Amino acid sequence: MKPSDQLSEYVRRALAQGGEREGIAQALAHAGWSAPEIDEALGGWETAPGLPPVPRPRPYASAQEALLYGLLFLSLGMIGWHVCELGMVLIERLIPDPADSRYYGPGSSTRWSIASLIAFVPLFVILNRKVARMSLGDGGRRRSLVRKWFASVTLLVVALVFLADGIYVIYTLLNGELTARFTAKASLVAGVAGLVFAYYRDELND
Repeated sequence: MKPSDQLSEYVRRALAQGGEREGIAQALAHAGWSAPEIDEALGGWETAPGLPPVPRPRPYASAQEALLYGLLFLSLGMIGWHVCELGMVLIERLIPDPADSRYYGPGSSTRWSIASLIAFVPLFVILNRKVARMSLGDGGRRRSLVRKWFASVTLLVVALVFLADGIYVIYTLLNGELTARFTAKASLVAGVAGLVFAYYRDELND
């Protein structure tokens, strides 16, 4: 039995025997358990007069949901990346640089981005609707550890993108090379990252 399971079982037995939560917490702290471990163990049980301790819902992990949220995470990342790719090409055509003689027509990278969006946008919409239906029909789905982990990884990536974008803007400004073209590109990256953040911002609060 894992230490966390041993702790939870001890709390259950202590509560079943009529122990007070403060006394149980003091005994556990004296035995060397940390305050977060004690709070989690005590918070896992609800007491009611005349009934044994009732377990509260706990987070869970599922291999099936790992596949579902993994595909959702991948599709959202691919959409964000290729929207930025197409946006960069559009900005370069709308705000041309006289010193840059490259041709910004529909090259292979542009066609690749369009093909990727055609493939991943429907996949994202389907998966997003499936997740929404699952959460609507079963509130317990909101406690999925897999869901929270993927949301955490996504928000971490978004935070890194914001930081990198901001650092690059500051560096360009200090270097005296901040142009309308660069500002538009930096705003595009920040906007896409902001949309991804808005999509996941409530996941960690459930």
